[in-house]
Amino acid sequence: MIQAQRAQALKEKLSQSSKMIWVTFRKEGTHKYPAALTDPKLATGDEYDVSFLGYPHRHMFHFHVAIEVFHDDRDIEFIQFKRWLEKLYADKTLALDYKSCEMISDDLYLAIIERYPGRRVTIEVSEDGENGSKAEYPRS
Repeated sequence: MIQAQRAQALKEKLSQSSKMIWVTFRKEGTHKYPAALTDPKLATGDEYDVSFLGYPHRHMFHFHVAIEVFHDDRDIEFIQFKRWLEKLYADKTLALDYKSCEMISDDLYLAIIERYPGRRVTIEVSEDGENGSKAEYPRS
């Protein structure tokens, strides 16, 4: 009897859990930060100077995208989701060029919720896998 109650309690706990799947991919892009050329907080002239960011430069953007799923049997299939995300950039539906990591996340989120509405989404975008941003979007 006690074992059955424990099993039932565990099932109830699992049914209340929130689950997400995630995929990763990389895309090459070029961007720049024009304010870096003239903003005194950025163009400092010392070891903290990042004025070079004001010129176009190449990065390999790394993506880590998580999306909420509502059951545990491939509500969204990983490989299909990843291929669709990659295709958004291959087809030029979305572009990387001249955007910050935060802007790239927001653009990608808008495409995701159009196809998969009502789900929590987390997007990480980094430059060369080194520095980047993380955005957490609630259910829409």
